Amino acid sequence: MSPTTTDRPTLAILGAGGDLTERLLLPGLGTLLATDPDRDVTVIGSGRSGMDDGDWRDLVRGALRAGDRSPEQVDGIVDSTRFVELDVTDAEAFSDFIDGLDGPVVLYFALPPAVTAAACEGLRGRPLRDDVRFALEKPFGDDLASARRVNALLTDLVPEDRVYRVDHFLGEATVLNILGMRFANRIMEPVWTAEHVERIDVVADETLALEGRAGYYDSAGALVDMLQSHLLLVMALATMDAPARLDATELHDLIVTTLRATRVWDGDPLVSSRRGRYTAGRAGGRDVVSYADEDGVDPARGTETFAEVVLEIRNQRWAGVPVRLRSGKALGEDSMRVTVTFRPPRHVPGAFSGDVPPTRLTIGIAPDRVSLDLATNAADDRFTLESTRLAADLGDSELLPYGEVLGRILDGDRLLTVRGDVAEECWRILTPVIEAWEAGGVPLEEYEAGSDGPAVGDRRE
Repeated sequence: MSPTTTDRPTLAILGAGGDLTERLLLPGLGTLLATDPDRDVTVIGSGRSGMDDGDWRDLVRGALRAGDRSPEQVDGIVDSTRFVELDVTDAEAFSDFIDGLDGPVVLYFALPPAVTAAACEGLRGRPLRDDVRFALEKPFGDDLASARRVNALLTDLVPEDRVYRVDHFLGEATVLNILGMRFANRIMEPVWTAEHVERIDVVADETLALEGRAGYYDSAGALVDMLQSHLLLVMALATMDAPARLDATELHDLIVTTLRATRVWDGDPLVSSRRGRYTAGRAGGRDVVSYADEDGVDPARGTETFAEVVLEIRNQRWAGVPVRLRSGKALGEDSMRVTVTFRPPRHVPGAFSGDVPPTRLTIGIAPDRVSLDLATNAADDRFTLESTRLAADLGDSELLPYGEVLGRILDGDRLLTVRGDVAEECWRILTPVIEAWEAGGVPLEEYEAGSDGPAVGDRRE
């Protein structure tokens, strides 16, 4: 079917009445438009009920004003927007809705994965315009088999290069800084190997507890919500080989090559993974009830709020280096970071006393900060070594992560999306851990909210 011809793209948000749209998508779009005054886009919201056209316009206006757009620019977007009541699982109504949009069109599925799959299934066999792109939120399936089914369904509808699987972590300015720091500094790459690196830690700890997300989180848990969906991709960016150029094909090829070489450490998820669940305490300056007592939680499910897995990338660059992924809720501090710990020097002159402190490079994703811990001479005793930290704050991006991601989708740039084979590899890597946990082979430990996590020591120290 031929598209409706126009230079102005349409962003159609499906499930526009949900939390994702108000909290992330529209504010992100606001920052995108604020940083690119010449960008023009028609925004259409749709949902089953609970909102009328006036409510939607107010929501859009508030979000765009938050992005520091001028009143005239805001009015231009708001005047062209509208809300359409729609059940996307009604195949005929959904198809008619798509046909009525001016193109090029981005269909943004801000919906639960099962609803997104049902909506796409309803489009199978129906003619789709060739200017339609699909943007989908994580998780991409709920296991390896379902991820493969969803990918097959999507590529039945549109080519892979018109599918945008969204991971907002890839829109974080500091995640992209990993590539710049690694490949634009000559001192980095020669030591970025197993010969010089002792271990790598990719951590996403947060003080936030469940915060009303039981509907999704209690069926996913920290392993799927964070490690599978986000941290494996951050790990791949931190460990992949150097790209010849920074484009979507090159980046995705190198990411998937790294992921294909990745396995659970020693092939044993029973000793290379940990899981835990927070009990009552105080985190982030707030009193927190135990996870089992949170509204909407089924305690019998045994959903983890803390997950840790040690992996190995079995290739020439990284074989033998443990890579730890860790994430938890209701912990003592907010910290998202990649830390590279280097091996100790082969020889230290005998005149120096005391243990040699490790050399560590930490790239902070939140807060945006880079630091390097070095061994230096102590001020009070020049023959004693101590650790000195060199640190710098990285400038905040004017764009929120969703603004960065939306801008590239609207421009047809897939650099910050997740390719289908990448999504499948992430599921493959963690499937042994998921199966071991479901079989009860790894105990569900407890930790007090506001603590550093389960008390058992790090098994890779």
